[in-house]
Amino acid sequence: MPVEHLDVLIIGAGLSGIGAAYHLMQQCPNKRYAILEGRASLGGTWDLFRYPGIRSDSDMYTLGYNFKPWTDPQAIADGPSIRRYIEETAEENGIAAKIRYQHRVRQASWDSATATWTLQVERGEQAEPLTLTCQYLMMCTGYYRYEAGYTPEFKGRDDFRGQIIHPQLWPQDLDYRGKRVVVIGSGATAVTLVPAMTDQAAHVTMLQRSPTYVASLPQQDVISNFLRRFLPDSWVYRLARTRNVAIQMLFYNLSKRFPNFIRKVLLGQIRRTLGPDFDMRHFSPSYKPWDQRVCAVPDGDLFNVLKAGKASVVTEHIDCFTADGIRLKSGQELPADIIITATGLELQLFGGMQVQVDGQAFDAAQSMGYRGIMLRDLPNLAVVLGYTNASWTLKADLSSEYFCRLIQHMDQTGMRQCTPRASQGQVRPAPFLDLASGYIQRAEAMLPKQGDRAPWKLYQNYLRDLVLLRYGKLEDGYLQFSAPRAATGATQEALAS
Repeated sequence: MPVEHLDVLIIGAGLSGIGAAYHLMQQCPNKRYAILEGRASLGGTWDLFRYPGIRSDSDMYTLGYNFKPWTDPQAIADGPSIRRYIEETAEENGIAAKIRYQHRVRQASWDSATATWTLQVERGEQAEPLTLTCQYLMMCTGYYRYEAGYTPEFKGRDDFRGQIIHPQLWPQDLDYRGKRVVVIGSGATAVTLVPAMTDQAAHVTMLQRSPTYVASLPQQDVISNFLRRFLPDSWVYRLARTRNVAIQMLFYNLSKRFPNFIRKVLLGQIRRTLGPDFDMRHFSPSYKPWDQRVCAVPDGDLFNVLKAGKASVVTEHIDCFTADGIRLKSGQELPADIIITATGLELQLFGGMQVQVDGQAFDAAQSMGYRGIMLRDLPNLAVVLGYTNASWTLKADLSSEYFCRLIQHMDQTGMRQCTPRASQGQVRPAPFLDLASGYIQRAEAMLPKQGDRAPWKLYQNYLRDLVLLRYGKLEDGYLQFSAPRAATGATQEALAS
């Protein structure tokens, strides 16, 4: 059977993958491409997570694509609404027909002699082996493992007589009416689950080892909803997007320059909502704002259920699970019928696939990010990731635009291979993601590094990236271009067919 060859293969049909396909079609309309999706449906994160209350922790004017206005009145949107938005984008632009579901890429091998990627794929429920080739790869798989989340070892876990659930594997038939629920965690998932489950649960307790900064944001953008009566959706979207990007950047920069001031602002907001008698140690982290992500709660829903007595917060270390709940180090016991381990993600690169370059395994941990998009010594491959300090899609859109511009440039100059290069010792390495979050710290040994200067430094600055990635010079002395001979063998047969 001839091996099918495409110009570009996009791995992942989530928010990033659908956006990458759109930019590819706009900037490189003659390129043949397909999207390989390991699951049976599109949407990525927004299809995988189905726990109660699942929602964005960024406003949709910045989490939405730069080419498709968000028109829903809710600025902080729920998971089903975001999934429909992604589906609409795929259908409206003819992208849905390019998605190949249940195609799991196990290995990608680069051959410099022919400037070709060869992918070993398993297709369908029977894992039928399949080989595909392409010239360019766009990795839109995110950076966490879909099969399972992270759960620490809890002493006595098997003694617990109730249900233990990780939000990433939420059972759709879970009945928690009248049940006592303990949610272990303090991140975005935990602060979403707690208020969402109080409508049916007898009581919900958020059990955290240490607090997280939490900020209340309005569920709806009143200004945009008003302007939509008079202005086109595209104008309203652009205005709101520009305003919210500026606010995000201002808040982040103020947090870094004046952390004590921002801490007072965040804690003051909570104190005004919960009243002077609330124990503020439950929302007073030991670290500075934006050393970890700040969690957003729409219209203060978490604080409202705490104030109403429908939920509570306990800040304490776990000793063990018992038959009827959790015993804490202090000796206190938390009764529970259901325990939810909202304890984080397991990170992985390239969707878990193996990567080889000219017969040698590629070790991402020994590499370095180039403009936060490509990796040193890895040819013709983009890793499309988002920001950690702002909405994911802001960087994902720019990354896809940049890589498509690079493909255009290579076509115009007759080049077929492009590889970021830098000699060892030229730049000083630093952690790729500058956050103290547990899931990032656990994966530090497997992640690539960033450098201490451009183009190896990851600036996490949208305006800087907007200028450099959309308009900056491509031939900067760090990208090595070459024109190997055309592919031969099976790939040549496929090209001729």
